Amino acid sequence: MGKVYLIGAGPGAADLITVRGARLLGTAEVVLHDALVEPEMLDYAPARAQRIAVGKRCGRYSTAQCSIDKQLVAAARTHKVVLRLKGGDLMLFGRADEELRALEAAGVDYEIVPGITAALAGAATLCRPLTQRGVSSSVALATCSRAPGSDTIREHVNADSLVFYMGRDSAREIASQLIDTGRSGETPVAIVEACSTPRERSLTLTLAALAAGDAHAWLDPMQPSLLMIGATFAMRANGCDCKGD
Repeated sequence: MGKVYLIGAGPGAADLITVRGARLLGTAEVVLHDALVEPEMLDYAPARAQRIAVGKRCGRYSTAQCSIDKQLVAAARTHKVVLRLKGGDLMLFGRADEELRALEAAGVDYEIVPGITAALAGAATLCRPLTQRGVSSSVALATCSRAPGSDTIREHVNADSLVFYMGRDSAREIASQLIDTGRSGETPVAIVEACSTPRERSLTLTLAALAAGDAHAWLDPMQPSLLMIGATFAMRANGCDCKGD
């Protein structure tokens, strides 16, 4: 029985994986990777390593979670070093619990290596901090990919800064609900797509504009995006971002 390493690949760029993650990737015999993992990152793996795409993307063909669980266990039974490479940090909206339970049930040894989550990389690329003295002392990370009947948007409305993962298709709904719960329509919103990759771009607007659908034509349905909402995400005093919108 081999060992499975569950590794956070970071927000996108191949060189934003941790040193430990890259080192372990260089020893892999099998790599099961998500759709959000950039192809260049897989170059860290040995040429002989088997690469298995098991990504899940909204609206496109994807691998069922139960199938991924079975493949991890099967690979560990025939290989010494198996890597599960997941975008961002696998312990945040990464469905890690299902995979950990499957490995534990099968008696497979594993190790978790954290990664940089997209919210941190998004703040860095915008040069706008998630927290700011006198402006934002709390941050909520949320997702609109949720169980039916849950009230995630309203649950996190009290945080100063809000970051919604997988919120592109629900952007107008998110904005409208936040305004309904008391957020000002003038609250700044920054949208970051394909964070840290060559395809990265960003847009700044207000919550009212987002609710009105002003970002709809700009958003690319093929790219992962973050909605970053709060006063700290306003344009900087000099009127520009570090990388531009």
